[in-house]
Amino acid sequence: MAGEIHSYRDLVAWQKAYHLGLTLHKFAGRFPDHERFVLTSTLRRTAMLLARQIAEGYGRQNRQHYVSSLRNARTTTYDLDTQLMFALGLQYASEAECNELLSQIAECGKVLSGLIRSLEVNDA
Repeated sequence: MAGEIHSYRDLVAWQKAYHLGLTLHKFAGRFPDHERFVLTSTLRRTAMLLARQIAEGYGRQNRQHYVSSLRNARTTTYDLDTQLMFALGLQYASEAECNELLSQIAECGKVLSGLIRSLEVNDA
C-alpha cells in the first residue's frame, strides 16, 4: 500500500532533511579554506544532524521521545537558517542561492511541524 511507513527512510521529513544535508554539505565545500574548521565544518555537521535527529526519533520506542527528537530537528532548521545568513553576510554565496537554500530549510521545518502535530493529535 502506497504511503506506508516501514522505516525512517520512508518519512518525507527524513527524505527532505537528507537531501538538504547533501546539498548543504556540497555548498559548504565552496567556502574559503580559512573557514574549513569554522563555518564549513559547523554547517556540514548541522546539516547532517537534521536527518540524524529524525532517524533517531523514529527509532525510539516511545512516542514522547520521538516527538522530542522531531522538535530538536525543527530547532536545527533555525540553526541552519542562521548559519546560511552568516554565509550570505560573509559573501560566500549569492542572495539568490541562499534564498533557495533558506526556502528548502523552511520547507523541512514545515514538514517537521506537521509531523509533530500529527503525532500529538494521535497521542491525545
